[in-house]
Amino acid sequence: MHSKSFQPDVVYTDSVCFWGKLNAWKYHVPMVVSTSTFAFNQMSSGYMKNSPKEMADMILGLPRISRELKRLKPYGYQVKGVLSLIQSGNNTDSIVYTSQRFQPYAESFSDHYAFVGPSVFSKIRPQKEKERPLIYVSMGTVINDRPDLYRKCMDALKIMDVEVIISCGDAINREELGELPDNIQVFPYVDQLAILAKADVFITHCGMNSVSESLYMAAPMVLYPQTGEQYAVARRVTEIGAGIMLENDSTESLRSAVQEILNNKAYGNAAKECSEDFRACPGTAGAAEFIENAPHSSDGIDVIGELNKAIAKFQLLYWLIVIAAINLIGFMISWKYVWLIGIVAGIVSSPIGKIIQNRKYTCLTRSRARA
Repeated sequence: MHSKSFQPDVVYTDSVCFWGKLNAWKYHVPMVVSTSTFAFNQMSSGYMKNSPKEMADMILGLPRISRELKRLKPYGYQVKGVLSLIQSGNNTDSIVYTSQRFQPYAESFSDHYAFVGPSVFSKIRPQKEKERPLIYVSMGTVINDRPDLYRKCMDALKIMDVEVIISCGDAINREELGELPDNIQVFPYVDQLAILAKADVFITHCGMNSVSESLYMAAPMVLYPQTGEQYAVARRVTEIGAGIMLENDSTESLRSAVQEILNNKAYGNAAKECSEDFRACPGTAGAAEFIENAPHSSDGIDVIGELNKAIAKFQLLYWLIVIAAINLIGFMISWKYVWLIGIVAGIVSSPIGKIIQNRKYTCLTRSRARA
């Protein structure tokens, strides 16, 4: 069944669900994109820290993806390029499951973006009063086959006056962890929201869902990201002051990070502020209203559009100056080493462009705030 047969009024599709986008474009149906992570554009994408392998996989995969896109054209699916499938511009209606405060570079996104808060369905409130602190450890459901890390957490926390709950999933055998200290319990799965409501520290892999639930329940975190996307989430948590990034996963580092959070109330206060911010978001009711009223308009400044214009002007002027300098030196002095000027100019153009972009961004966001 396709869109033409049942004629939808709106297509609501995940940001990486390309077939939803393709159908909306082909049949000219208003589309709302669901973004379960941060919204990423040329500003916020700087938060991603992809490994060389991840970068290589993406680059090497582009030709194959381009070939597949060409195969779609005879069927009426016109796609401008790979990026149009995986990213949403400032003219695309989008729902983002976080708050504007937690979203990196939130000011760069237009009114086509609705920041509705995390999709947490619980009426539980944070309950931090108890005899001694509770430390919760979980590496999520994907990259959780880490008995070595769980053992390090146990070694780090067994000598502390704390209660510890470890959720390790089905990826490891409980027996691999050996004999448990008296203050530590291990389960395959737990009611994570209920545990986080009581937790004073959460040792986490920094998946968007886990971090959102932790902040929703005002639990500060020890951050141990495993992927580029998780690193972006972890970086944002440190920026709002609600967590500590592990330098390494040694027993000493784990214990030191937990102790720092327990001894410094600033981390808990920052998590509490974010909890209140999340709970003030429009939530599912706001998301439903946004979807039902699509398509939307935006009367504000398109920050990304203006940035692209500014960068294009800079690049044009910059390379005209470089070409003029090369010719001047070549005619007046020597052509022998002028190629070095081109190499140096190419190397420094990126950092200079970044400075220009950041200054223009600051200027644009201030103008948008005044408007």
